Amino acid sequence: MSATLSRGLKAEGFVVVAVGTGVEGLQEAIENSFDVVVLDIMLPGHSGYEVLRRMRAQEVWTPVLMLTAKDGEYDETDAFDLGADDYLTKPFSFRVLVARMQALVRRGAPERPVVLTAGSLSLDPTRHTVQRGSTPITLTPREFGLLEFLMRTKDVVATKAEILRNVWALDQLRRNIVTESCAAGADVAAPTAFHRPMPAVPVGTGQIKTAQVCTL
Repeated sequence: MSATLSRGLKAEGFVVVAVGTGVEGLQEAIENSFDVVVLDIMLPGHSGYEVLRRMRAQEVWTPVLMLTAKDGEYDETDAFDLGADDYLTKPFSFRVLVARMQALVRRGAPERPVVLTAGSLSLDPTRHTVQRGSTPITLTPREFGLLEFLMRTKDVVATKAEILRNVWALDQLRRNIVTESCAAGADVAAPTAFHRPMPAVPVGTGQIKTAQVCTL
């Protein structure tokens, strides 16, 4: 699969560094600069979860898109809680993968503070802890992910679609859309931002520079 993805991504104008183990992937991600990392969860050496955890612990904020054959809400939640930026379940459309990668490249990887703060509230993404002043606060993984997203975007207004897309995975987003449409009737329009086609990025424009693919 790694070889197939590498060929396809190169044809799309990406410069690809492909590795076959979590140990190699972690070393590449820490020692080199990339625009996006495509990380398979099921890797030998270190799992994709462990690679991601160690990347974020080392303050490597490169956008990460996780690939997995595991189709479960808790698997997706674990990935986002560890700092993943997007998630795809196998089998997936190659065009969707490219569109997601282009979106992550456009978003970029601004340096993230070790501890997020909002007034007396503090959140440590690496240690997964939340405190108000010196008082610890216990949150579920989903609550933690929502609070982290809101604290990272505290200076901007986050739309409902953005919250669903960044905190809930694709399957959960679809379930919410279906539930809301059934509950509210025909007058409720499902969020369309997620389904809007991504603009094509011409090869050679400099918008896409590198991509790291870590798959088996």
